[in-house]
Amino acid sequence: MPIQQSDVLYTAVATAENGRDGRVATDDGRLDVVVNPPVAMGGSGAGTNPEQLFAAGYSACFQGALAVAARREGADVSGSTVTAKVGIGKNKDGFGIVVEISADIPNADAETAATLIKQAHEICPYSKATRGNITVTLV
Repeated sequence: MPIQQSDVLYTAVATAENGRDGRVATDDGRLDVVVNPPVAMGGSGAGTNPEQLFAAGYSACFQGALAVAARREGADVSGSTVTAKVGIGKNKDGFGIVVEISADIPNADAETAATLIKQAHEICPYSKATRGNITVTLV
């Protein structure tokens, strides 16, 4: 269920200059990076790219959701890591992305880890935002 503007607790603000071959910065100055297309897409690869930034945000958000799921289940996710792989490629509309999420949860058995990952995918705001729009694979 979408939230209403009155429910917003925080709003991130970022401004891009020159799209995929320029610069992106947040209004508070905490993030200020050069962006360039990766070499695989014909760019210089000198800076970061939107897919890397999305992967960073998604993995961090998913890790937080994993912690929520663990609290609900009484599980231990200390020492865990979440990796998001964001792929970009051509489709019939131009370009599209796919995401693969994996988590290493050293203090949980395979069954518990799988349950936590599925629950985190239901909780994570990034997962909710992408659901039905892009393919997200949990591994």
